Amino acid sequence: MEDLIAQTKEWLEVFGPNNYVKAVIVLILSYFLAKFADWMLTRILKGIAKSTKNEFDDRLVELFHKPVIASIVMIGINQFVHLLNIGESFTSFVQSSLGSIAVIYWMTFTLKFTRISLTSMSQRTNRFKMVQLHTLPLFNNLAMIIIIGLATYFIFISWDINVSAWMASAGIIGLALSFAAKDTLANLFAGVFILADSPYSLGHFIILESGERGEVTHIGIRSTRILTRDDIEITIPNAIMGNSKIINETGGRNTKMRVRIKVSVAYGSDIDEVRDLLMKTAQANEAITQMPEPRVRFRTFGDSGLMFELLCWISQPVLRGRIIDSLNESVYKAFIEKGIEIPYPKRDLYIKQMPESEQ
Repeated sequence: MEDLIAQTKEWLEVFGPNNYVKAVIVLILSYFLAKFADWMLTRILKGIAKSTKNEFDDRLVELFHKPVIASIVMIGINQFVHLLNIGESFTSFVQSSLGSIAVIYWMTFTLKFTRISLTSMSQRTNRFKMVQLHTLPLFNNLAMIIIIGLATYFIFISWDINVSAWMASAGIIGLALSFAAKDTLANLFAGVFILADSPYSLGHFIILESGERGEVTHIGIRSTRILTRDDIEITIPNAIMGNSKIINETGGRNTKMRVRIKVSVAYGSDIDEVRDLLMKTAQANEAITQMPEPRVRFRTFGDSGLMFELLCWISQPVLRGRIIDSLNESVYKAFIEKGIEIPYPKRDLYIKQMPESEQ
């Protein structure tokens, strides 16, 4: 654009020293150039954008329309005023005003473009894990603050206002606020990193380092909430969640979970019969998945008996308590029916000498 106007000014030298004629011609040329840009954006680029399936490029071309046309017109007006050479103060005022208007136009474009981009990213959760529907307002507000701050800075520059002192004051205020709100900021950044890293998601069953176990019901910017099996909601600040060991029972390759039923039988029991009873107990329970299949392990020789462990898988961690209860009951009844003894600690007391009876 600047090169075109420079070439136009050289060509206008044929008109002699009449700057008014040159200024009018430059203004007319900028008008026709704006109309040409309008035609390019409306007819060609918009037509190309409509041929694609994505709506993002259609809205982008539509957003570009106003700031591009306005910028061309303002450049023409700026050259028009410069060629008129009415006065330095008036020229400076017009240039500063045009610069401010241009900044506002492009600030509006950037705000809308950022909002559309973030909304599009939030709808693609498989690619952009940090930007989600519930974090979208945060990123929109951060982008708005940054864009408006930069726009204000450029407006001050266009009016030749020294912003160094203001920037220093803003830095001091920002430092003071960061110290005052360090816990809030820690939770904020931890929440963003949790959303980006995804150690757990909504609906997952997790166990906290302090022992609480429950379903994740909410992941916010400041805190995470879990609902325990007692229907008690626990709210944990994200700064704690980000620096703690979290056991995610649903975070594996699938939602299945293995439960362990430990049982002891007396020495002298038929090991094969014990294995068979434990396997039949697991296979008879409809809540137990058959892929992977249940299995029985003879773990060790205990102080009072032989230690076995029944390993089987359930479809969801939420079923763990109910299924363990059902399996324990079935194992106990099966052992009673087959006469298999479940040992328990016994103590034999030997009296070496009876005390003499008092006369």
